[in-house]
Amino acid sequence: MKVFPSQRFALTALAVLLGLFVPTLAAAHCDTMDGPVVASAKIAFEKGDVTPVLKWVRPEDEKEIRAAFARAMAARAGSKEARELADTWFFEALVRVHRAGEGAPYTGLEPAGTPIEPSITLADQALAAGDPADLIRAVGGKVADGIRERFVKAAEAKKHAEESVAKGRAFVAAYVELTHYVERLHADATSAAAPHVHGESEGTPAHKN
Repeated sequence: MKVFPSQRFALTALAVLLGLFVPTLAAAHCDTMDGPVVASAKIAFEKGDVTPVLKWVRPEDEKEIRAAFARAMAARAGSKEARELADTWFFEALVRVHRAGEGAPYTGLEPAGTPIEPSITLADQALAAGDPADLIRAVGGKVADGIRERFVKAAEAKKHAEESVAKGRAFVAAYVELTHYVERLHADATSAAAPHVHGESEGTPAHKN
């Protein structure tokens, strides 16, 4: 399939913006009751099988999660209150271990309805639809706006850069902001994506959230 320049830019912009912001935003997404980690845990409970959650943890953490799941399943056999407590305990344990695998701290499980960054919502919707078009348009537009804003500022400052030392320094500041910004974008767009979970378990590839 031929990729036109505008499409190539949009795809690059998408990769860049997700690369820049996913580490912090994904944390919030995974730490919510509406997030994909808890959703997998609910499926595991419905099936009585821990397998659906194992993709969210590193191979070396699998034993801990299997043991936690077994304890939760045993507790769920009691009253409704016991089941709810067991579910919440396991959700928290799973998210904590998942976050540790990212090298990030666990700060608690956010309730259902917690606001999620729009770009993450769009990414989820794109995956559900099997079409990244809306996601590319939204994220690509933000990247284009960021470049344009910094370029205009630097171009205007350049016109007056030789008028005085102060104006020269103002141009340098704007120039550095522009070049560092596009440098980060290009570096993220052309580098390989880092795995979300290092290694593989039971044939399941590492996932990036």
